[in-house]
Formats: sequence, structure tokens, C-alpha cells
Amino acid sequence: MTYRNSIPRLLAIMGIALCVSSAAQEAQRPLNNTDIINMVKSKLPESVVVQTIQSNSGKYDTSTSALITLHKAGVTENEMNAMISASGKGAPASATPATPNVSQSTLAAASKSRMPKAYLTQGSNTQELRMEKTQLAETKTKPSSMKSLAGDSVVTQAMQSGVNQAAMSTAVHMNSGIGGQSVEQAGSIFSSVLTHRQPKTTYVWGVPGPASSNVLQNASPSFTVDFSNVLGVKPDDYAPAIVKLTPAQNTCRIVGATQGKADARSSPAADWQIYSSFLEERVTAQAQKLATGKYKITPTSELASGEYGVVLRPISKTKSYSGGDVARGQGDGLMFDAIWTFQIGD
Repeated sequence: MTYRNSIPRLLAIMGIALCVSSAAQEAQRPLNNTDIINMVKSKLPESVVVQTIQSNSGKYDTSTSALITLHKAGVTENEMNAMISASGKGAPASATPATPNVSQSTLAAASKSRMPKAYLTQGSNTQELRMEKTQLAETKTKPSSMKSLAGDSVVTQAMQSGVNQAAMSTAVHMNSGIGGQSVEQAGSIFSSVLTHRQPKTTYVWGVPGPASSNVLQNASPSFTVDFSNVLGVKPDDYAPAIVKLTPAQNTCRIVGATQGKADARSSPAADWQIYSSFLEERVTAQAQKLATGKYKITPTSELASGEYGVVLRPISKTKSYSGGDVARGQGDGLMFDAIWTFQIGD
């Protein structure tokens, strides 16, 4: 091989070495806000994003304005909490100023307080209820009655499989024009339903499990609900309600349902009027407004034995939602998906 012929090979080897060196430096670079936003926009599951934040070094901006930017980009509260926590752990030992650490802990506490909360009062005792998130399933069955939905095996299998909003948001291609037709979730449960494009489909909200762990003996419970500080939400748009849940084949409890476009939950546009024709079994209750985003709600008569839930519903039935927010359970989507279940004993 002549010297002249060896020059291109030498240059190629040097180029590969530079690429490897650059990749190594990139791998060692701490993650930042842009990296997290890129992962979210790539539809990675929330659990994967959180695990990545926790297992890699990061240098995050967790100022109030940065948190707002993250929220607008679709970063969930759990992901932001992980970033805030990682920022506190990743502070260098030489960084002695106490103010940034205090600020981060304050932000973390504030971030946690942004979740809507509900408290149960029975007599002189008050306890906080654990917030649950409803799961979203699709079916061909029209939402004519809660009983018909409860008997739909597609819905019950979906709830039993534990499909959550994060997994569904990963499967759905945002802005792809394919929408629900291309969904391929863990158990391929919806494949039999979505075999060809439908102009409309039925979306069903449900809670996995046959019964609530909150068993009440008092048939006239009182609840205090606080959603005054939920990120990206106007609290005056909502009020609490009590709904009766319909147990379905000993696997889940149906909360409600509506019809919508086949790609409704894959769209980031806020154009889905979920509640305009929503089917649910609402309990007559008195909701007393204590302050902005804070209510006390009590059923007007004793509740019969069965499964119930406290939910947050838009005051205006024409309020529009982003299907992406509903699928990921964030912002207005979080408000509609949130539920605090309870059971009235026999």
C-alpha cells in the first residue's frame, strides 16, 4: 500500500476516533431541561423518564419560570419532582450557599402540593384520601348505559391489564394522523377493537380493582376537596362531584364514558369536549365553595351501599381538553382523570 493510498484510511480512522471521543463526552455530560423535554416529546413513558433522571447525573433549572416551561412542554409532575430531587442530590460539595438548597426543597414541597387533594370527614375525624387516576379504554360499544359498558369484555380486560396513561401516551403517535388505530399497548388488548379506522369510538374511564379499600359505615360522608394550586389549571373552571361507580366483571369499576373521534386522545390540540355528552351516574350532592379551588361536598341524602368516587368536573360542559393531556394525566387531563374512591358498606 503506497503512502498516498494510506492517507484516506488514516483520515477515516481519525474521524471515527473523534466521533467516539465526542460520543463519550456526550454520554458523560449531565442531563439538562432540554434533554428531558426531548424525551417527553419522543413519547417515552413517564416511568422511563423518571428512571433516567434518577440514574444519571443532571444539571437542571428548577426555577419557577423553568417549571412552567417544562409543564407547557408536557413534562409531568412526577418527572419534575424527579428533576427537583436530582438537583438537590447533585449539588456539588463546594457549593456552600444555602439559599439554592432551601429554594429547591421549597419548590419540591410546592410541587407536591399542586396535586389535587381530598379529605374525608366522619364525625370529629378527618383523613386524607389517596388520589387515584382513572384508566382510559376504548371500545365499539356505544355509551348507552353503564351496565352495557360493564359487560364489555374489551373494557374489563383493558382495566385488568393495568394499562395506564403513560403507556398509552407512548403507544399513541401524537400528530401522526393515525391516532387510536395504531395503538399497540402491552397486552394488545385493543387490537381486536381497532382493526380498521372508525370515525368515532367510545372512550371509557374506569378504576382497576373490584372494590375500594376505603370502606365507610357512614352513609352521609362529607368531603373537602382542594385543587387550588394545580399547575396549568384554572380552579374556577371546576367543581367536585360524587359519582356512583359500576362494578364490571369483578375486575374494575366504570366511572363514565363518552364518544369521540378515533384519534381524540392522540391530539395535542385542546378541542375535545369530553363532558358535553358524558355518561355517568352522578349523585345529588351539595357543594359549598370555601375559596377558589376549595370545596366541601356532601350528598343530600344517605347513600345506598355500593362503590362511589369523588371526582372533579368542569363547570361548563363545553370545556375543551387536549387528548394528549388526558392520556398523560396532566393539567386539565389530570383534573378529569383524578378520583377518590370509597365504598358504602352494607
